[in-house]
Amino acid sequence: MEEKLFAKNRKAFHDYHIEETFEAGMVLTGTEVKSIRSGKTNLKDSYARVENNEVYIHNMHISHYEQGNRFNHEPLRKRKLLLNRREISRLIGLTREKGYTLVPIKVYPKKGFIKLEIALAKGKKQYDKRDALATKEAKREVERAFKENNQY
Repeated sequence: MEEKLFAKNRKAFHDYHIEETFEAGMVLTGTEVKSIRSGKTNLKDSYARVENNEVYIHNMHISHYEQGNRFNHEPLRKRKLLLNRREISRLIGLTREKGYTLVPIKVYPKKGFIKLEIALAKGKKQYDKRDALATKEAKREVERAFKENNQY
């Protein structure tokens, strides 16, 4: 069974080495839930941060709900993530290490709830990005050559 993705952060895999992933719930308002379910969310330039022993996601854009009234939500507000206490304390220790950050990967439904997958990631250097693109391009060329040979 394939799960429906509401949003995916493709740029995260290009910009970061993903070390470990965590599944978190989010504290959302009603109009935010309806807007996410209609696919109006964007994870670009968003990040998570530990503040006062709680994890928050910043810069996650959830568009206004079209049928919402004057009590519609703020699109870029910071939202609290729901994680286990042990996971939070582990993240506090890991993000204090140099170069580690929390990056959102995808937003998806699970048993009627909206979940966010965040990753503990380390930033890639420019030459790492070039290497990744070169290997991806080489793999694409090999696939294309195999496809051309098998056509005849």
